[in-house]
Amino acid sequence: MGSLPLAQRPETASIRIQPQRSVGLALPTSLPVLFLLPALMTVQLLIPTPLQKFTQSEASVELNADSVDELLQALEGRFPGILERICGPDGKLRRYLNMYVNGEDIRFLMHQATPLSDGDEVSIVPAVAGG
Repeated sequence: MGSLPLAQRPETASIRIQPQRSVGLALPTSLPVLFLLPALMTVQLLIPTPLQKFTQSEASVELNADSVDELLQALEGRFPGILERICGPDGKLRRYLNMYVNGEDIRFLMHQATPLSDGDEVSIVPAVAGG
């Protein structure tokens, strides 16, 4: 093989690779745009009376979130400043507030990482003490 010109030697010969045509899905143009977007989880958040002064007197707010933590962030995005009333500097729910997802205390679920589903009802409930 030493007698072949360099370009014709098998170990140095160039190989042409033809690019393959991309195979994509052709979606009909008549589909609504919402069909192409990921589904958003719409959750109803019930606001206790003491916090309603931060929500423009709204007792119930609909927000899009996949977890309790995302719900709190969405609430802060809609009503700036309310999060510091609900969570401490560490980002965790304040001791004197409880949160429930469909009636279940998030402390017995996954705390603020508790996942949410479309149509869930989340309640913020101030703790009651006394004797």
